[in-house]
Amino acid sequence: MERQYHLFDANNKVLGRLSTEIARVLMGKDRVDYAPHIDGGDAVVVINAQKIKLTGTKDQNKKYYDFSGYSSGIREITAGELRKKDAAEIIRRSVKGMLPKNKLSSQMQKRLFVYNDGEYSEKIDITHE
Repeated sequence: MERQYHLFDANNKVLGRLSTEIARVLMGKDRVDYAPHIDGGDAVVVINAQKIKLTGTKDQNKKYYDFSGYSSGIREITAGELRKKDAAEIIRRSVKGMLPKNKLSSQMQKRLFVYNDGEYSEKIDITHE
């Protein structure tokens, strides 16, 4: 099976709509030989993650949580703060939530390359699978 690269530009794109397109390509649902038990998806490169658009008041109201496992070990960060820290993480988390929750999910996530600006390496290696 030959994997291809798909380039997505996140400039002025709505987060949820872009994430569903990316998840479909990672799962391989856009291919004619799609099978849910086979990891047959392609690789995805996303550029300009800094310029992703969040509708409404999600910049201030949408919260992301991380839990360390210890009591009172929960951390909370808003989407606006996460965008300043690392905008690529917003797209990664959104796409991760749209992928299937099975053993193939981690392999699919390894083929997602997200960059905050328009610069990316033309030589991305996906042969480590």
